[in-house]
Amino acid sequence: MIRPELVCPAGTPSAMRTAVNAGADAVYCGFQNATNARNFPGLNFTVPELERAVAHAHAGGTKVLLALNTFPPAGKVDLWKEAADTGARLGVDAFIVADIGVADYIAHTHPDIRLHLSVQAAASTPESIRYYCREFNVKRVVLPRILTVPEIKLMADEIPCEIETFIFGNHGLMVEGRCSLTNYITGLSTNMDGVCSPAAQVEYIKDDAGNLSTRLGEYTIDCFSCNESAGYPTICKGRYLTPAHDGPYYAFEEPISLNLSTLLPDLMKAGVTALKIEGRQRSKAYVKSVVSAYRKAVDSIMAGQDPQISDLLALTEGQKETQGAFKSKTWR
Repeated sequence: MIRPELVCPAGTPSAMRTAVNAGADAVYCGFQNATNARNFPGLNFTVPELERAVAHAHAGGTKVLLALNTFPPAGKVDLWKEAADTGARLGVDAFIVADIGVADYIAHTHPDIRLHLSVQAAASTPESIRYYCREFNVKRVVLPRILTVPEIKLMADEIPCEIETFIFGNHGLMVEGRCSLTNYITGLSTNMDGVCSPAAQVEYIKDDAGNLSTRLGEYTIDCFSCNESAGYPTICKGRYLTPAHDGPYYAFEEPISLNLSTLLPDLMKAGVTALKIEGRQRSKAYVKSVVSAYRKAVDSIMAGQDPQISDLLALTEGQKETQGAFKSKTWR
């Protein structure tokens, strides 16, 4: 069994240092612009910050993967090209891409740097993955969260590149790269501007009884009683009133986090070579706890021992966790 790479989130320079110190084999990060799919205020790296971060990570034996995983608007690809050139100059170990134009530019301009296919590309069939490998020399695919472990094993036998899967964090709506919900309300696109629920259009409104409403733009996304913990208002995880239901309900998906700790042995036997923890927008405490927990679990499995599974429920969204489609197609 191949020792899998533990790929960890680095939303800020301090989070990157935390992930490195907690045992990350690789960290993934992005610049402070629309080239990455976590383009939130206060997150990501300036060029000098990334230069220092790459040096720190490499000193600790950790790889740096630069996310350029959004889709350039027509005629505005220069920002993505400049980001790729800068990342190459700073010595990143791989680019994570979704757009075929960006992939083509990097494959021809920086052929010595690995290309990883982002989950944003939503490639989920051997045919589509082989296309990216053949045309752009992609070395790794990040699979969408729609496949069972047996399906991943079959996939591994049919594609010529490494497989990376999410193991913890955002559960996702399983349409990575194709979500237009935020764009519908705010005019900004998750997949082109890098923002899902932009903070500038988020409001928290408390009434006299202590109840809290969360809004995005002109729309109320959820209402929480004073006894509930309010979540960040993303459209796909809001509760809505409609004539078809009695009372508010989750029209798309309830807040819940993916946690595949008990499936780790099966994933590793299935041929998964990189295990990804989601959460570039989360705190250093989250990064430290989750990375440390999975570090112990992976190392114990590789040592032939039962995996040491930590309780991470307190760090999950809505204090709920699921194995999603990895366990069964009937996960709902």
